[in-house]
Amino acid sequence: MLNSLDIEGRPEDTRVVVAMSGGVDSSATAALLKSEGYDVVGITLQLYDHGAATHRKGACCAGQDIHDARNVAERIGIPHYVLDYEDRFRESVIDNFADSYASGETPVPCIECNRSIKFRDLLATARELGASALATGHYVASRRSSDGSRALVCAADADRDQSYFLFATTREQLDYLRFPLGDMTKTQTRELARRFGLNVADKHDSQDICFVPTGRYTDIIGRLRPNAIEPGDIVDLDGRTIGTHQGIIHFTVGQRRGLGIASSAPLYVVRLDAASHRVVVGPREALRMDRIALRDVNWIGDGALDRAVGEGLEMFVRVRSTRAPQPAWLRAANGGYEVELVAGEEGVSPGQACVFYDAQQGQARVLGGGFIQSATANRALEKSAARPQPLVEAMRG
Repeated sequence: MLNSLDIEGRPEDTRVVVAMSGGVDSSATAALLKSEGYDVVGITLQLYDHGAATHRKGACCAGQDIHDARNVAERIGIPHYVLDYEDRFRESVIDNFADSYASGETPVPCIECNRSIKFRDLLATARELGASALATGHYVASRRSSDGSRALVCAADADRDQSYFLFATTREQLDYLRFPLGDMTKTQTRELARRFGLNVADKHDSQDICFVPTGRYTDIIGRLRPNAIEPGDIVDLDGRTIGTHQGIIHFTVGQRRGLGIASSAPLYVVRLDAASHRVVVGPREALRMDRIALRDVNWIGDGALDRAVGEGLEMFVRVRSTRAPQPAWLRAANGGYEVELVAGEEGVSPGQACVFYDAQQGQARVLGGGFIQSATANRALEKSAARPQPLVEAMRG
């Protein structure tokens, strides 16, 4: 008999490790599973030197958060452990974050944290503890497929959906992970926390870059990668110098404010050239890209990736966490994979994720994704004349 976590056995015979960050989401997850009779073990990860970040609004996994997680565990009556993952976090997340910015990219550290710390290292620890599953407070859901594997789908609450940050989750990890909040809204989660008497019920949400105590990521990058703050030129699309800057880490593709140059028309950052320390700017229309080359592609759709792609796979892609999925085609190209966007996208930045979905809205299935390596415009391409129409019609209607 399957229990509420879709695992064979009674809840009282099923051990579940819950990743507890000290926030309301993971706390409510632990309390909910405990109330259902599961053998719950709470684990909090100490990810960085939290001294400077203690009590700072928006800090995640810092001193206050560890204290809050411990209090919740005591309140609901479960064992709680704090694991020192600082070295792993620095090597896998912080160093990669600094390297990515120094190379002119705009990284998403939460994706790497989920991939290499929570769903690799912590998952291995959960198995060592004899747990049948690792549960988290992410707003995403998983469903059992017809072949017995689990599919990752968007959360019921579209405003809270975190599927973009979990695209790198593997099939093996999905079989072991559980997301009890996937079909809840944030309001329902807070109400649940109040019902269980948790003092974090009204706690503010944490910000993405949890390891930046000052809120200024450039301070971290400048200290770890001093070469990233070398001055350089701001140039137009023709390569003419129209200004100077104090380091490419102060810029991201699509940025308009803070360029420090005068112009008769609005200018935007079109691309960053780390090798020459140049910031290339242009009009807004120069931001629209049609093709995206990907690296580190992860596929969790049906079958093998190459077979699924074939001559081109119609799907919907999200190029930033705040963007809605847009119609696109995924193709094999130059020994890797590239995405062709039906209508193009503005501000496509290397380092961000391009996540694949099987639908444009609702609880769409996540098919995988990859990191954006580069983006190009193809103004001469007449998409409507040479492409099948279903995705175009879906976008219009």
